[in-house]
Amino acid sequence: MLDKKPSMEKLRWIMEQLRDPVTGCPWDLKQDFASIVPHTLEEAYEVADAIEQGDFGELEKELGDLLFQVVFYSQLGKEEKLFDFDSVVAAICEKLIRRHPHVFAKSEFSSEAEIKANWENEKIKERQAKNDQQSLSILADIPKSLPALSQAAKIQKRCAHVGFDWHEIKDVFAKVAEEVDEVQEHLHDDPEELTAELGDLMFAVVNLCRHAKQDPEAVLRQANQKFSKRFQGVEAKVAASGQGFEQHSLEQLENYWQEIKADEQP
Repeated sequence: MLDKKPSMEKLRWIMEQLRDPVTGCPWDLKQDFASIVPHTLEEAYEVADAIEQGDFGELEKELGDLLFQVVFYSQLGKEEKLFDFDSVVAAICEKLIRRHPHVFAKSEFSSEAEIKANWENEKIKERQAKNDQQSLSILADIPKSLPALSQAAKIQKRCAHVGFDWHEIKDVFAKVAEEVDEVQEHLHDDPEELTAELGDLMFAVVNLCRHAKQDPEAVLRQANQKFSKRFQGVEAKVAASGQGFEQHSLEQLENYWQEIKADEQP
């Protein structure tokens, strides 16, 4: 098997050997569904990071690591007689075909908005079929383990699909301004009240990202990277000065920051 060309079958065989009760790897053998979740999340973020960095050589490796996570879960499912890799593949194939009737059937949609609406309608049907409850909340199955920004965006998207949404982005801007005012008003109030108001402001900003057709998680990740790059430039200027941060005024550090921003301009 090891002499054959790379394939899914080879990867699945490797996974089986790692989980062999007699000759397998001790670390792999002690894992269960819950224990490998942190590794799955880490691999997913490493895929995202490689894409953001434009490092496609690294992306190839990270995608392999992420694929291995799917194979690992599938092996655990097979061992517990819950599901296996083939049933996982069959399920996603069936779902993708069903959710794309404009590609695999004769359904026609006149716009991207109609395609997205059909996608959401299919997801609603799936949730109802899974729970067999027509009154099930549209928010019921949003994963609580999602990053908060992504979770907020998904909540808003679900609500928008049933019409609970601003129609004009100017209304979203107004809501953000309203929440800023409320944060300022409660800035010196009870910490719990301030926390609630800050949460409302962040939720409103996520809504602004969504209306601007931006992913809030990706937007903030990009902002984090930009800030980090600029701050590292500030660190370099501080080091070149021969003095430490404590010997610089905030005004001096701000001047360094502005110089770095100016150097970024084309």
